[in-house]
Amino acid sequence: MTAPSEGSRGRPQRKQVLLRLDPAVYEALARWANDELRSANAQIEFLLRRALAEAGRLPGNTGPLPRRGRPPAQPPGDGQRPQ
Repeated sequence: MTAPSEGSRGRPQRKQVLLRLDPAVYEALARWANDELRSANAQIEFLLRRALAEAGRLPGNTGPLPRRGRPPAQPPGDGQRPQ
């Protein structure tokens, strides 16, 4: 048995899934995602996780949703060389 492949930061690779949606459903989902500053993909995962949790079916070993976007700014003096 082989170990799952890992990404560049040591996290397991995310599963890619082809999903076919009615265009009107996708447009509504994309608008909702935009309102919450998420991608459509992140919105789908958010909603699936919430539904699984509400149904008591979210696996206990499920990690948190990955943070997207720009990393938080470092406070002044943190990791910077003195001038």
